[in-house]
Amino acid sequence: MEEHPYLFLAVLAGTALVFCLTPLLIARAWAAVFNAAKPGEVKQQVYECGVEAKGDSWVRFHVGYYRYAIVFLVLDVEALFLLPFAVAFGGLSWGASVVILLFLLLAVEGLVWAWKRGALEWA
Repeated sequence: MEEHPYLFLAVLAGTALVFCLTPLLIARAWAAVFNAAKPGEVKQQVYECGVEAKGDSWVRFHVGYYRYAIVFLVLDVEALFLLPFAVAFGGLSWGASVVILLFLLLAVEGLVWAWKRGALEWA
């Protein structure tokens, strides 16, 4: 009898699932047994850096900050991807050079798109 061709992948996926879920289930059981809920007035108070809270803790930030931060993170990660190419630039083949130029083109296109949409403006 011939084995099913996807049996190995099913066993691998099952093992991966068991390895992921087992620590979570153990932590949940540990918390249920050893961490009894003890709510109280003192525990429910807001505590920040040893300073007693004054006023409302929900401060609204302008959405522009988040957009600017996301664009920064995306371009920062792209700069990290460029580092290995910069180190090995002298020994790259033409194919690798074309790939990095395509990557740079897409990065610049994304920056121009964000700029045109106004994601880099504070107002």
